[in-house]
Amino acid sequence: MTPALETRAVTRDYDVGATFFGKRRVVHALKGIDLTLERGKTLAIVGESGCGKSTLARIIAMIDPPTSGELLIDGEPIDIAKHRVTSDQRRKVQIVFQNPYGSLNPRQKVGDILTEPLLLNTPASAAERRDRAMGMLQKVGLTPAHYNRYPHMFSGGQRQRIAIARALMLNPSLLVLDEPVSALDLSVQAQILNLLADLQDEFGLTYVFVSHDLSVVRYIADEVMVMYFGEVVEHRPRDAIFADPQHDYTKVLFAATPRADVASIRARLEAKAAG
Repeated sequence: MTPALETRAVTRDYDVGATFFGKRRVVHALKGIDLTLERGKTLAIVGESGCGKSTLARIIAMIDPPTSGELLIDGEPIDIAKHRVTSDQRRKVQIVFQNPYGSLNPRQKVGDILTEPLLLNTPASAAERRDRAMGMLQKVGLTPAHYNRYPHMFSGGQRQRIAIARALMLNPSLLVLDEPVSALDLSVQAQILNLLADLQDEFGLTYVFVSHDLSVVRYIADEVMVMYFGEVVEHRPRDAIFADPQHDYTKVLFAATPRADVASIRARLEAKAAG
């Protein structure tokens, strides 16, 4: 089966200006990243701030081009650098950002936020766009009554649900989730993780999940990729890497990170809902 995502020797360099002697200084943010991700799986990318994980996420989401290397979605090469990405290719990959307060246009009603991707990318009628938006609100745990409200009228968790709904409006096969729960309270984190798991099952989605929170990673990931200064130092199945990390950096990273028990939080929420 063709992988949902491949990167081959992907690099990303940034020119940060000249030194005192006039020589150009380049930061190598990514140094030859190779990865393969099967359909319907979740890859968590972890590492400290500045390791390159968000840079890689933006390349996968087709926001930024790589300096060199290849990006393939469903086996199809994506030519970001030469601006030859088709609308069909862009529809396959959507991104959900960390901050639900900053990722939604405060001047737009929720209905406009959700229908805009359809308006720009499909021939759907106004009625069809509205119906799909109404249905997607329900899929993410909101109601049609929220359609005509503004983002400031919602809590952080509800805003992230809206952002997830917007990302799903074009029926993508791959979602890039860049720290999607880090700005939320622990109890709300568990709700959003539960929602993402349900949506993945329902729509057969593939996730690239960027996070620094290993408790969240342990809960949601199928595979874990550890990055250190722009390089992949370890990429293994979740259970294997947590049980027996191989690289020295992975060992230090895992040992230094406090772990909240997200699974137990989810269990308490489900018990409360059932009661």
